[in-house]
Amino acid sequence: MAFDIEMIKAVYARLEDRVEAARKLTGKALTASEKILYSHLWDGTSEAAFNRGKDYVDFAPDRIACQDATAQMALLQFMQAGKAKVAVPTTVHCDHLIQAKAGAIEDLKSANNTSAEVFNFLESVSNKYGIGFWKPGAGIIHQVVLENYAFPGGMMIGTDSHTVNAGGLGMIAIGVGGADAVDVMADMPWELKFPKLIGVKLTGKLNGWTAPKDVILKVAGILTVKGGTGAIIEYFGEGAESMSCTGKGTICNMGAEVGATTSTFGYDASMERYLRATDRDDVADAANSVKQHLTADPEVYENPENYFDQVIEIDLDTLSPHLNGPFTPDLATPVAEMSKVAKENEWPLQVEWGLIGSCTNSSYEDLSRAASIAKQAVEKNLVTKAEFGINPGSEQVRYTAERDGLLKIFEDLNAKIFTNACGPCIGQWAREGADKQEKNSIIHSFNRNFSKRADGNPNTHAFVASPEMVAAVAISGRLDFNPLEDRLINQNGEEVKLDPPTGMELPPLGFDVKENGYLAPVEDGSQVQVELKEDSERLQLLTPFIPWNGKNLTGAKLLIKAHGKCTTDHISMAGPWLRFRGHLDNISNNCLIGAVNAYNQKTNFVKNQLTGEYGGVPDVQRQYKAAGIETVVVGDHNYGEGSSREHAAMEPRFLGVKVVLVKSFARIHETNLKKQGMLGITFANESDYDLIEEDDTFNFIDLKEFTPGKQLTIEVVHSDGSKDTIRANHTYNAQQIEWFKEGSALNLIKKQNIA
Repeated sequence: MAFDIEMIKAVYARLEDRVEAARKLTGKALTASEKILYSHLWDGTSEAAFNRGKDYVDFAPDRIACQDATAQMALLQFMQAGKAKVAVPTTVHCDHLIQAKAGAIEDLKSANNTSAEVFNFLESVSNKYGIGFWKPGAGIIHQVVLENYAFPGGMMIGTDSHTVNAGGLGMIAIGVGGADAVDVMADMPWELKFPKLIGVKLTGKLNGWTAPKDVILKVAGILTVKGGTGAIIEYFGEGAESMSCTGKGTICNMGAEVGATTSTFGYDASMERYLRATDRDDVADAANSVKQHLTADPEVYENPENYFDQVIEIDLDTLSPHLNGPFTPDLATPVAEMSKVAKENEWPLQVEWGLIGSCTNSSYEDLSRAASIAKQAVEKNLVTKAEFGINPGSEQVRYTAERDGLLKIFEDLNAKIFTNACGPCIGQWAREGADKQEKNSIIHSFNRNFSKRADGNPNTHAFVASPEMVAAVAISGRLDFNPLEDRLINQNGEEVKLDPPTGMELPPLGFDVKENGYLAPVEDGSQVQVELKEDSERLQLLTPFIPWNGKNLTGAKLLIKAHGKCTTDHISMAGPWLRFRGHLDNISNNCLIGAVNAYNQKTNFVKNQLTGEYGGVPDVQRQYKAAGIETVVVGDHNYGEGSSREHAAMEPRFLGVKVVLVKSFARIHETNLKKQGMLGITFANESDYDLIEEDDTFNFIDLKEFTPGKQLTIEVVHSDGSKDTIRANHTYNAQQIEWFKEGSALNLIKKQNIA
């Protein structure tokens, strides 16, 4: 039986009336995305249709999911909100703080020792506030959510950008910062700009070596890392219906890499099969009773150009396998072209590691298809040229895969079976030799491949592919290997060719698990004590940020002008820094250390305008803070791309940065800045970025007139006394300006609760 079945039934009970009201309101047929959005309005109904990409709308999500790295800060904030219990079903999943090194048993034991105080804190605070807790080793948050909590037609937010994975079960699931989650936990509306809609029509059927992963790798190449910003991507067509539920999840998962608000599919037979296979017959039965409201109206998919802002069509019959990368997930190369492209770009052709897993591709089907390739290597007497690492998505997947002999196949190739956790995907990988920073190539089934992300080595060229393609390329040890055409030499000196992968959508004997790792909270948590040591270096109670003084901001110094791509990994690195995710002061020592300084092309090396000397970004910023000087960060396009981690907003805020001025923002990061009382603004004229000099001082001369829709005027004073006056745009509405005035959204929540 499903978790929270009564909540799900309540959503379905009001669905028909709300969908019909939305249809009358808009005067047209509705997409699946619109049905979910309009059926989750905070006020229940609206008096007018919303303008896509313009109107801010208050929503009422059904549930919240948090992973251990971001849950720390989210729950530290919730502890200040003055609430006795979370208002909607919420879960915490311990998957980020487990380092991949020796193997599952040893690595989990190590994590339970080194991060015990964090896990104990999360378990105790979850128990106190009515939150479901998934222990370390239980699995990766998004796979566990898909198996247990996701349901067609629901709305969920999560403190991880890949929350969007639940779109594979027909949800609108959106990644947010912890402060957004706190709003919903505290029984307040959650605000989102009403998204634009991108429709992706899938014709034909996947075949041969092509997998669901190749669909999103292709889409990433089309849209780029910012082409989906502010939009929901809705997939439909015969090709969509022919895919498995977990395959749909893979596609939705990596939609985060094109900046999409989320991605989803309409409810279909594959979702019903998955619900029933994961012991949720009650959800499947309930969904079937309203299934016409869980997908788009027929007219939409018949004439998609009349209902979507953009339509992309992909023929699965002719789609080829892709390898995306290195250093960005949207650099898409068909496998047949990789030999030519790799040589032209001088990418290392030898592949040293093949990694299968992550929240993107760790289902039973993924493991079975990759195992079919690994089995061929054993049977055809091939010697694997690269090292192998496997991260099962959940204990249920791992237990079932072990029972069915899939894991043994990988072990026969000397693969390391890591813990059911994120591991190398988010930089939790103790890769031997990475500190030498040698130029090398790896291939993985993850979603992101930014510089340094997997192993900390800036010279690791990481390529993204399907699990079966990862297996084939790792066996060959060559980036330019095309399994559709090329042959390999086995130990007998014979030429052999790998056959296309085969797999099972669902385990033939059903899923099984001995201990799933779930701990339910007590009914009344009022007597539960939260475990948090005063002298901890891992956890720290939060001190509220200071409200705005109501005056124009003058005399602000430039901290850094970031050059090129500046993701949340550049602003607040993961890897070894994950251990400080619950301690704002300590983790602020990684603030912007990965950003490239536009004036010297170095990282973590900026000019201190007080001394004229150069130093690390956090060190220089702490000196500005001690001197009472507020600062400005300047950036390029899509600033804050990547993770939902709000630390990338909280760290500069904590250290005294007041303004982030860029060419454009990634959606989640812009919202996180607003939530923390920061001024996140964009150049009205992008070329003004070039006017900013290393010794500049900024005067915001009309900040006292900060209102929705009104540009801000900035006087930029150069070291020689000359000045430039530039204009900046912003997207703040009246409510968000109140966050700025109060110092943070949390400050406003506390103020309202007291009142």
